[in-house]
Amino acid sequence: MSNLLSWCAAERDWLRETIETLVRLESPTTSKSAVDRCGAELSARLSAIGAAVRRVAGGTRGDHIVADFSGDERRVMVLGHFDTVWPVGQLETMPLREEQGRLHGPGIFDMKAGIGVAMLAMRALAAHPAVARPQVTMVLTTDEEMGSGTSRGLIEASARECQAVLVLEPSLPGGAAKTSRKGCGEYELVVHGVAAHAGVDPTRGASAIHELARQILAVEDLQDLDRGITVNVGVISGGSRTNVVADRAEASIDVRVRAMADAATVDAKLRGLRPSVPGTRLEVTGSVGRPPLERTAQVAALFALARQAARELGQELDEGATGGGSDGNFTAAVGVPTLDGLGPRGDGAHALHEHIQIDDLHWRAAFVATVLSRIGR
Repeated sequence: MSNLLSWCAAERDWLRETIETLVRLESPTTSKSAVDRCGAELSARLSAIGAAVRRVAGGTRGDHIVADFSGDERRVMVLGHFDTVWPVGQLETMPLREEQGRLHGPGIFDMKAGIGVAMLAMRALAAHPAVARPQVTMVLTTDEEMGSGTSRGLIEASARECQAVLVLEPSLPGGAAKTSRKGCGEYELVVHGVAAHAGVDPTRGASAIHELARQILAVEDLQDLDRGITVNVGVISGGSRTNVVADRAEASIDVRVRAMADAATVDAKLRGLRPSVPGTRLEVTGSVGRPPLERTAQVAALFALARQAARELGQELDEGATGGGSDGNFTAAVGVPTLDGLGPRGDGAHALHEHIQIDDLHWRAAFVATVLSRIGR
């Protein structure tokens, strides 16, 4: 596979220009027009490298992109997203720039560089017809940063037609792949109380705020860090005036779990909370909407294949886990072997120092191409 590596090295300028173009086309999830501008450029470039491209309407979000590349019998899904957390105009305060071997810019690490890497990998396979390659369905979505509400069905349906999924999300520190991701859930806890004058007749009221304070302590007890269960009350609100006993208070709760069994346990305990202040009642809504990517035997086997591919190219690939979720959680949950975090090395996802390592780019493309080839044969 050294031919793939040298070919990708010779195309490093093409890869960098592609990444820089995508970064300059700012694409926050919340701006359909901006995302679709970036999507139009992506569609044109994917068509130019031989893909059959179609755009799938995302409703209030941008249009998702499905790009099919021909190949042998097996089919592999390459998964990513081109929406970012950064608003239009972020480039003014966070300009695209090279500094000490790093390329900085909003959305470059999460995850426009990964998309560019995948595109160069497909070009590399096309340039080497003697190398085995599977059919590839590249799915690039526009709402991953806000829960994948309009793309989940597309992702799951596309994955079911494939034998494996490669996710070009950012790699872990040092370039490791992600073989485990926590599932993510959001819950709302609403406390209903009884309003009364806080000074004249407080005993006729039932404070929703006082009850919520007690419930926050109960929610905290659901956390089990040794098992990877985190439960965080991140936002609270309630009451109307200081001299009124609050008749309503609410809390937003983030839940992360390593296994779906733990998700069911936490869900049952949240719904089993009971009020302690007389006259109050609780209302709990929400779920673990993004299931965990669990390190199954199939995931481990796919990682072993990728590690051998990396060794063929002269590097060692490590693996690890993360508390963040991705669209790879969905593909793993429908039973398709999924390997995540195959994007280039870097740091600063969602942060002002977001960047990628320039010297890792062409190797990553050759690596992804090699993994695809090994799956193809």
